[in-house]
Amino acid sequence: QVQRALLALTVPLETLQVVKGRMLQAMREGLSRQTHAQANVRMLPTYVCSTPDGTEKGDLLVVELCQSHVRTLWVTLLGDGNQNPQVTHKTFDMPGDIMQGKGEALFDFIAQCVRQFLAGISSPRHRLPLGFVFPFSCRQTRLDKAELISWSKGFSCSDVEGKDVVQLLQSAINKQELYHVDVVALMNDTVGTMMACSMGGKPCEVALTMDTGTNSCFMAEAWQVEMAEETSGRMCVNTEWGCFGDDGTLSDILTPYDQRVDQESSNPGEKRFEKLVGSLYLGEIVRHALAALAAEKALFVGSSVTILRTKDVLKAPQVLEIIDNEEGMAEARRALEALGLRPSQRDCCRVQQICRAVVSRAAALCAAGLAAVLSHMCQSRELERLVVNVGVDGELYRGYTRFREILQSVTGLLAPECVATLLPSVDGTGWGAAMVTAVALRVAAQRHEMDRLLAPLRLSRTDLERVQALMRREMELGLGRESNANASVRMLPTYVCGTPDGTERGEFLALDLGGTNFRVLVVRVAEDGIRMASEIYVIPTAVMRGTGEALFNHIVECIMDFQQKQDLMERVLPLGFTFSFPCQQLGLDKAVLLSWTKGFSASGCVGQDVVQLLREAAQRKQHLGLKVVAVVNDTVGTMMSCGYDDPKCEIGLIVGTGTNACYMEELQNVGTAEGEQGRMCINMEWGAFGDNGCLDNIFTDFDRLVDEKTINAGKQRFEKLISGMYLGEIVRHILLALVEKELLFRGKPCPKLQTRDIFQTKFLSTIEMGVVMVTVPWVWDSDGLALRQVQAILQDLELQASFEDSVLVREVCQTVSLRAAQLCAAGLATVVEKMRENRGLAQLDVTVGVDGTLYKMHPRFSQHLQQMLRDLAPNCTVTFLRSEDGSGKGAALVAAVACRGAEPWGQP
Repeated sequence: QVQRALLALTVPLETLQVVKGRMLQAMREGLSRQTHAQANVRMLPTYVCSTPDGTEKGDLLVVELCQSHVRTLWVTLLGDGNQNPQVTHKTFDMPGDIMQGKGEALFDFIAQCVRQFLAGISSPRHRLPLGFVFPFSCRQTRLDKAELISWSKGFSCSDVEGKDVVQLLQSAINKQELYHVDVVALMNDTVGTMMACSMGGKPCEVALTMDTGTNSCFMAEAWQVEMAEETSGRMCVNTEWGCFGDDGTLSDILTPYDQRVDQESSNPGEKRFEKLVGSLYLGEIVRHALAALAAEKALFVGSSVTILRTKDVLKAPQVLEIIDNEEGMAEARRALEALGLRPSQRDCCRVQQICRAVVSRAAALCAAGLAAVLSHMCQSRELERLVVNVGVDGELYRGYTRFREILQSVTGLLAPECVATLLPSVDGTGWGAAMVTAVALRVAAQRHEMDRLLAPLRLSRTDLERVQALMRREMELGLGRESNANASVRMLPTYVCGTPDGTERGEFLALDLGGTNFRVLVVRVAEDGIRMASEIYVIPTAVMRGTGEALFNHIVECIMDFQQKQDLMERVLPLGFTFSFPCQQLGLDKAVLLSWTKGFSASGCVGQDVVQLLREAAQRKQHLGLKVVAVVNDTVGTMMSCGYDDPKCEIGLIVGTGTNACYMEELQNVGTAEGEQGRMCINMEWGAFGDNGCLDNIFTDFDRLVDEKTINAGKQRFEKLISGMYLGEIVRHILLALVEKELLFRGKPCPKLQTRDIFQTKFLSTIEMGVVMVTVPWVWDSDGLALRQVQAILQDLELQASFEDSVLVREVCQTVSLRAAQLCAAGLATVVEKMRENRGLAQLDVTVGVDGTLYKMHPRFSQHLQQMLRDLAPNCTVTFLRSEDGSGKGAALVAAVACRGAEPWGQP
């Protein structure tokens, strides 16, 4: 009979694996908004989103509601890594009738304890934040707002369930005229345990309590906690796993002893897992097992066993003492004799075996639950191996060495992919609550400072409408013959007066100079489409910044090399030249360079016709077969390239290293070119928008720092807010400011971050790529994965970033790239609205040909741009068409349109 009882109380490893799987499923149901209401493992959000980092400081007050008393603590943190906190505490015994009385009386008593405690320590009257430890199941909607779901542990105060317990306590405190005391955080003992164990620079992300009841909590990926609105970073989830099995999922491991304990409890059918694990019930399980064995004459033969029918005659502390190897037998005899039994030596041995089986089963089941939590964390963070600290508290863990050993070993067997270090908690409820409160204050202060720092970069609808109005004014000035010289948006005529119509035929050369790489192409336009061959040539920095003669000599040498490789040296082909720098175009094949951008500064070029410079270089190199018919910039080329595929494409947009736009303007509005009929493509050169100071109010200190270090300080101001060349630098300067304010990397010096251009714009795309994957429902990914990408980038920059640091860095990147997209949208909205008004249309339907690495590679830029454009220009339907080789194919198409109607080109 004893062996059968011991076997019934033993859960094999295979069954524990099954229990772990069921717990994982129950956790998923609790996290999901769809199934949360029916879930037994509630997975309640706690709104604790950070663990201590050692910088917390200030005076804190803690109130803990315990089983029979109220404990108050005054904690002073010095910002020294929390190594030397100053703690004063006092305990107040609670009258017995309060636990079942009115809720108002309970909270009034707690508030009176606070008043007496503060009076006793002569506390100052400055604002005093209070953390409230409330060890009952609550539905939290904020850190300082929580509705009681249900009482337990002998409490049943009226008119509290369903009420916000934080507000009830705050009202009671105010009645005591303690108006300087603010309840800022509510937590249960499990969360307090986790926070108390996050010390010495070692974050603790899981906690387990095994006391009269049992519970766990852990730092979950916030996006998975669907019952909370927070989607970024991590949030501590209170599993409330004591209710696991209330739906019958544990029925196959329940013994008759467990069933009787449940039937005699105050809440039959509820808290089934807790009744297998919590110390409140272990003595009762042992009692029922002993009573059953005595009834079968397997124990206490010759003794009256009536006492074993009496509830609670055996308590958990006695059970824990009985299972002690050395003193256990003697303790068993003492405990049994105290009950009036006359145990034999064999009886004492068998009682000890039963006690060990009950406690060992509790430890193994706790291990199955902990393994489920750890595996969930490992899976959701997409880690091959999770290394984590687990804070542990409760009399079962503290009181029985074998319990700790079983918990550790079985957890390892059930979750071999996880390495968990169990950290015993020291005053998890008091000290831990102080840490929750301190971290909440630190995070709130950081949030306030972060918002203040980023506020100038967060543009309102009014800001963007003002940018729109300013852009329209500058466009009108740029189009006017008299006012053009004073406009920051130059609105340069391109002498491109038509877009492709599909009749273009022939072979054309194209040159593309717009950055550090130079391309030469041959483009064959036929009835069945366009075919191209091209080669890329590097322009050395020394050539970019040397003489104009050397630059154009290098270009011609590249052309000759390409023509030789393509066997084109003996042929004269019309050539379209994409020259992506600000020019004043005096004809289709005549363009005077106004200024260099993008790092170029070759001498002797500004003020000169770039086509003539190219022709002169060809003469110097004795390359006489060069026939330049059109010079365009990459923006016009992009429009023409997309116009070949979509006749409605009448706008070109570049958002890459630099930014620019062009569009088809009514010729009668172009005061700087002759003619009244038809349309002409206008190269806006909008990168210089704001060079006259009209955008100074949206320029931030970070933008000014970036501008000052460029080779064209004070120029291309709009471009420096938008384009890829500058966004990484803006982010870098913001990060430096955050470090200086000790909001990032714990304020530690970051020498590498002082290096100009170390934070590349491509990092913004990589960082936000993870965010997009999280928000796309058919791509399973995690916010944690996205933030690990941030950490990896920062680590490459020799920056040791915490998880919270990564969240802040990502927010900075998102803010900077969003502003860039919105400003680009404001400029484009101005263009489409002007085209609509020009044509007298109620609704404009137009296509934008777009190119540039920022637009194409950044995962959210295009989305933000298009959304804001819809908001700012609701009367325009704008389609975006990505250009494929606009600067190359587009230049050839400009040449093809210019040659349209003539004999097919490409003859020897």
